[in-house]
Amino acid sequence: MPIVAQVTFIELNLCVLIVRCSMSPNAQITSHRKPRRTATQSWVVRTGVAGGVLSTLAVAGAGSATAAEKPTESTLEMPAVNATLATSIAQSAAATQQTAFDYQVRAQQDDAAGKAKTDAKKAKEEADRKAEAEKKAAEAQEKRDAEQARASRTSERSALGTKSASADDSDGSGSSAGSSAKKSSATGSSATLVDYLRAQVGKAYVMGSTGPSSFDCSGLVMSAYNQIGISLPRVSQDQSTAGTQVGLGNLQVGDILYWGAAGSAHHVGVYIGGGKFIGAQNPSTGVVERDLSYSPPTGAVRVM
Repeated sequence: MPIVAQVTFIELNLCVLIVRCSMSPNAQITSHRKPRRTATQSWVVRTGVAGGVLSTLAVAGAGSATAAEKPTESTLEMPAVNATLATSIAQSAAATQQTAFDYQVRAQQDDAAGKAKTDAKKAKEEADRKAEAEKKAAEAQEKRDAEQARASRTSERSALGTKSASADDSDGSGSSAGSSAKKSSATGSSATLVDYLRAQVGKAYVMGSTGPSSFDCSGLVMSAYNQIGISLPRVSQDQSTAGTQVGLGNLQVGDILYWGAAGSAHHVGVYIGGGKFIGAQNPSTGVVERDLSYSPPTGAVRVM
C-alpha cells in the first residue's frame, strides 16, 4: 500500500478513536484520583497525541522517501565509476601501444643487425677472394721467375758442358794427350769413372745400399770413386765438403754435384760432361742419367 494512503488510514483511525473516547459514558465520572479535565483540555490532549503520531508517521515517511531516493544517489555515482574505468582503459591502450612500438623498434634493430651481418659476410668473402687471387698471382709470378732463372742457369751449364766436351775431345789428340795422361796417372782415369757410372744406370735405388745391384745417392758416388782409387766419405753431407769447392760455371768431368748446403747436403751425383750428370735419384727412378736442367744442383766439389 502507498505511504500516503497508509498515513491517511492511520489518521482516520485516530479520529474515530478520539470521537469514541469523547462519547464514552465514563467520561462524565469524576475520578477520585485525578481531577476531571474539561472537554477543551481533552481535545487539546487528543490533538497533541494525534499530532505526535502524525509527526512520527511523517518522519517515518520521510525516512522511507530518503530510502527510496538512495537508488537515485547510487545512480549518480555511476559516472565516477565509468570515468575510472575509462582512465584504466586509456592507460591499458597506451601500454599496448607502447609495447607495439617497442616490438617495432626491436624488429627494425634485428633487421638492421641481420643486414649488417650479411654485408660483413659478403665483404669478408670478397676480401678472401681478392687475397686468394693475389696469392695465386704471386705464386704464378714466382714460378715464372724461377723458370726464367732455371732457364738462364741451364743455358750457362749447356754452354759449359759443350766447352767441357770439347776439352774431353782434345784429351785424345796431339798436344793434349800428355796432360790427360798426367791427370790419369795422378788421380785415376775420368773415363773409367764415367764408364762405371753409365754401367749402373737402371739399377735400383735402395737407401743405405752401396752396390753392386742397388745404390743410394752417396753409395753410388763412393763406389764409383773407389774404381779409380779415391776414397770418399759414406754420406752426402760429408761428400759435399770432401774436395775443393768449384763454381757451377766451371765444372769438369768427375766433379761431385750436391743439392742443399755444403756440409748438410741431402743429395749427390757426378758430373759426366756435356751438361749431364749420373746419380741414384730415388726409389721410383733408380740410377739415371739426366741433364743439369732436370734438377739444377746447389754446388760442386772437385776431388780429381
